[in-house]
Amino acid sequence: MLDVGRGALNVLCSMKRAIYPGSFDPVTNGHLDVIGRARKLFDEIVVAVASNDEKQPLFSLEERLALLHQALDKIDNVRVAQFDGLLVEFAVAEKASAVIRGLRAVSDFEFEFQMALMNRKLEDSVETIFLMPKEEYTYLSSRLVKEIARLGGNVSDFVPGPVAEALGKKFAR
Repeated sequence: MLDVGRGALNVLCSMKRAIYPGSFDPVTNGHLDVIGRARKLFDEIVVAVASNDEKQPLFSLEERLALLHQALDKIDNVRVAQFDGLLVEFAVAEKASAVIRGLRAVSDFEFEFQMALMNRKLEDSVETIFLMPKEEYTYLSSRLVKEIARLGGNVSDFVPGPVAEALGKKFAR
């Protein structure tokens, strides 16, 4: 049984919409697992694709949005949107009460914890909820998937079919 304090329980019970932000370059089965877990807790999940990503993405914003739409087309009450600027401002504009962040390993926690505290300082009405993917996805990252695909490896166990196809086209030799 999950033991949560009364305040945390009230927050969970009152939440209706959550934002799951990221670059999704590309979306992986680990991302989909976190979205599925979040969907059990919230009425709606907005998968928010960062358009002002400082990284040099392999896929354009339009490609990432299209791949997410394909990957999420069978999940009810999940919407894909793009955003730029401050995440908490996007969350407020979307009337979301929470931001979902996936944690694969302890190494993710320090950065995510710092971001959650800063977001709380900027907008205390938006909570951060950390979710862990299934154990089989804890090693999975978009960076590793891209590296495997670049070297000609099979990524079909790590990403949805359309993403594996798109990676194959990007790295066709």
